Amino acid sequence: MSGRDAEAAFRLMSVSVLWAAFGLVLKPIESTMADPISYDDFAKLELRIARVLEARPHPNADKLLLLQVDVGDQQKQIVAGIKQHYAPDDLIGKLIVIVNNLEPAMLRGEASNGMLLAASSGDQVVLLTPDVPTCMPGSKVR
Repeated sequence: MSGRDAEAAFRLMSVSVLWAAFGLVLKPIESTMADPISYDDFAKLELRIARVLEARPHPNADKLLLLQVDVGDQQKQIVAGIKQHYAPDDLIGKLIVIVNNLEPAMLRGEASNGMLLAASSGDQVVLLTPDVPTCMPGSKVR
């Protein structure tokens, strides 16, 4: 251990002892990364660009929207928990990224045939979209 490393370790130990004197415990930061998956598992996902054709509130849920999307070779419905973050009219015509081959599910009585991808940024939910507006619906995301 170098002198600099020893000094840093001593400082950390000193802070830990001081905190312990006041009944506090220094805890390591926990990782927020999910368990790793294999490339083969990731390759099973079919990510596609979709264009939102219609968007409306879910009739049986406060936080869900029903989206009709064009995935190039087909149209499908996706149920998305984004009602608190996006107005339905603002989504029409928007290009989004979806998981196209997700097993269908019934969510509060409505069929969902995929999942849109979004990021959480503080209190915001941000839809993942292509940066080129001419990207064609159905394009594969790689």
